[in-house]
Amino acid sequence: MKSIQVIFFLLSCALLSSCATITSGNQQSVAVDTGKVTGAKCALSNDSGTWYVNQTPGATIVKRSGSDLTIACEKGVMRGAASTPSSAKAAAFGNIIAGGIIGAAVDMGSGSAYDYPSIINVPMQGTSK
Repeated sequence: MKSIQVIFFLLSCALLSSCATITSGNQQSVAVDTGKVTGAKCALSNDSGTWYVNQTPGATIVKRSGSDLTIACEKGVMRGAASTPSSAKAAAFGNIIAGGIIGAAVDMGSGSAYDYPSIINVPMQGTSK
């Protein structure tokens, strides 16, 4: 009887654990703000691809990754650049404990274990006409 209780307990723990892949996926909305310079076009990129914001302030959906997200913006002669690091989400740490190595590896490989800031400020430089 004790072995049935242990099996039930372990099965319950496995079913109640969540992983970052299930809870938030491998994509994230990121907003870009260029301050007083509105209407800039920006390219956001990491090792998973490149995405565009056609007019600031604006947002786009990026694929999460363990690499930094770099942002390059321009409007006329005005240019701006920023880079923001990827950070591990709390769900990823929970998955290491509850889901083990396989769950953590899946989340890290898909990018689901990582997050970027939801709003990124890009300082613009140059002379406006």
